[in-house]
Amino acid sequence: MSVHANYIAGSWVEGPDAAKNVNPSDLSDVVGEYTRADRAQAEQAIAAARAAFPKWSMTTLQERHDLLDKIGNTILAKKEELGRLLSREEGKTLPEGIGEAARAGQIFKFFAGEVLRIQGEKLASVRPGIDVEITREPMGVIGLITPWNFPIAIPAWKIAPALAYGNCVVFKPADLVPGSAWALSQIIIDSGVPSGVFNLVMGRGSVVGEAFVASRDIDAISFTGSVGTGRAIAVRCAEIGKKVQLEMGGKNPMVILDDADLNTAVGAATNSAFFSTGQRCTASSRLIVTEGIHDRFVAAMTEKLKSLKVDNALKQGTEMGPVVDQSQLDQDLSYIDIGVKEGAKLAFGGERLNRETEGFYLSPALFIETTNDMRISREEIFGPVASVIRVKDYEAALATANDTEFGLSAGIATSSLKYASHFKRASQAGMVMVNLPTAGVDYHVPFGGRKGSSYGPREQGRYAAEFYTVVKTAYTFPG
Repeated sequence: MSVHANYIAGSWVEGPDAAKNVNPSDLSDVVGEYTRADRAQAEQAIAAARAAFPKWSMTTLQERHDLLDKIGNTILAKKEELGRLLSREEGKTLPEGIGEAARAGQIFKFFAGEVLRIQGEKLASVRPGIDVEITREPMGVIGLITPWNFPIAIPAWKIAPALAYGNCVVFKPADLVPGSAWALSQIIIDSGVPSGVFNLVMGRGSVVGEAFVASRDIDAISFTGSVGTGRAIAVRCAEIGKKVQLEMGGKNPMVILDDADLNTAVGAATNSAFFSTGQRCTASSRLIVTEGIHDRFVAAMTEKLKSLKVDNALKQGTEMGPVVDQSQLDQDLSYIDIGVKEGAKLAFGGERLNRETEGFYLSPALFIETTNDMRISREEIFGPVASVIRVKDYEAALATANDTEFGLSAGIATSSLKYASHFKRASQAGMVMVNLPTAGVDYHVPFGGRKGSSYGPREQGRYAAEFYTVVKTAYTFPG
């Protein structure tokens, strides 16, 4: 099996060692072998990006537009192939994998358009005869560190704006699932990106990520991952004045009110908590249900979960694939055990499953008789585990929803315009969904949260310019 190499300064380069990428739906299936960089290679990639920046930052809007549009078109043309690879290495169902690949293509095409819409301002000075111009310029070299749960969409929504605004990129995908990121990188490279402008450096976070954080030749870091790692990066970057953008954890609430349509509520809660095997930072693991609908909701959710098909991600009809790896499976099972010991009742699931192929299969777990102070209601599990929290009324539901250190996404199921409007304003989350799953967002609008979930400027949409550019104010006296 040939080793997939890193891409540094316009050349494919193998690292000192490599790791196998294994299909979580079928442990006998090795997706590929991917090299791992050492610190020296990471530093070479950073140096290449720094050397390429002066020329790339001065390219015309048309050149950058054409490159990103070509990348987007190629991704969309290959979305079936890319989606199958994604599902094979990460465990998302095939429709989810194809959908994510398509979204990556749409993101590149959106930012191809944004290249042509970079705006500035021209103002009159308070002093006579002087003109003032406010413009946006590229930051410089951007270090991108992405997670395993969205292995092509999240890289796309970081790489595309970085290139669109004239920055150079050093990209470290998740060590666990590098295949989709490598395939995306190959498309970017084949589309004609100049040498040094884009660099792929696969490897461990403790090696490659550490090199990114420590380097004074990287001007900004965009990171999506765990809370602990994100906070450590923020501290290190602050020490040397490096711009940082962090997307971290969530413990997202889905409020179900008495007046909600039951089918809508169950559908939104099932999608929020269990699709993508619950491995989404926007997943809703706290289902906060008012008394009048609680019993009917629990009964309907239980029946829904009984019918949910858990199987190989590539099989037609599979609705939930496996957990991504043994470590994550162990964490999920540990939290299920914690929930039982805390006094919660396991209404359904939480069991290892055997399927035709050996994989990390887990039945969706639904806890009832929980409280918001239990660990399973406070800590991010990142798996197909959800807790139903019974509350008296809307006011109690809102207070419970906001009682968390996180603030990424929140949802409410209701037929009341009054409660929907109030929740949108009063929810302490960066994104609010009404009668919709808490997971599932558009690519042309801002993504991000509050409190412990996010730090720094928003991702996606035109708000991405806040991170990937620096504002310059210039004064002119014609004389």
